Amino acid sequence: MRAFIENKLQDTAPPDDPHAVVPFNTPGDLPAILRLLGRRRLTPAAVLVPVVERPDGLTVLLTQRAETLKHHPGQISFPGGRIEQSDADTAAAAKREAFEEIGLDPGFVEVRGYLDNYLTITGYTVTPVVGFVRPGFSVQPDQVEVTEAFEVPLEFLMNPANHVRRQRTVFDRAVAVYEIRYGERNIWGATAGMLINMYEKIFKL
Repeated sequence: MRAFIENKLQDTAPPDDPHAVVPFNTPGDLPAILRLLGRRRLTPAAVLVPVVERPDGLTVLLTQRAETLKHHPGQISFPGGRIEQSDADTAAAAKREAFEEIGLDPGFVEVRGYLDNYLTITGYTVTPVVGFVRPGFSVQPDQVEVTEAFEVPLEFLMNPANHVRRQRTVFDRAVAVYEIRYGERNIWGATAGMLINMYEKIFKL
């Protein structure tokens, strides 16, 4: 499975323009909401999509954001954040953020490709960086930002039967969002959107 994913991602790269956003990632009336909020400038960011190589199959490492955060409190997300001037590149930013948020040692991560940029209502244009994580790593969530880190089977996340599209109201406007329910957890919003993009880019026939 790893070889299959690597083959699908081999020609991918972070966008030359960090503000580039593909139409797939702006369903519903999200662009209108950003205009309403006066988002003339977007902040480039990166997240790590950590694919863990377990003996019984690949999993994806996700985080539960702290309830005290200003943006997206309590939501399930990938580790990541804004790209800093000190970051060598997009992949370096994603790995740095993963280390800061959950203590994931960059030495365990092998970056193999990129998904499409994702636009958020908080004014970020996010580049998802796909990296394989070899076993033996440990996690230590930064309790200020992350409540816990957990893994979900990749097979479950890439099964279209588990992808549900719903309407949510944001600033009095209807916005289409995706949800992926895994047990009592609800993965939705930007994280679900990026996972759907991963499915479309790699696994959709």
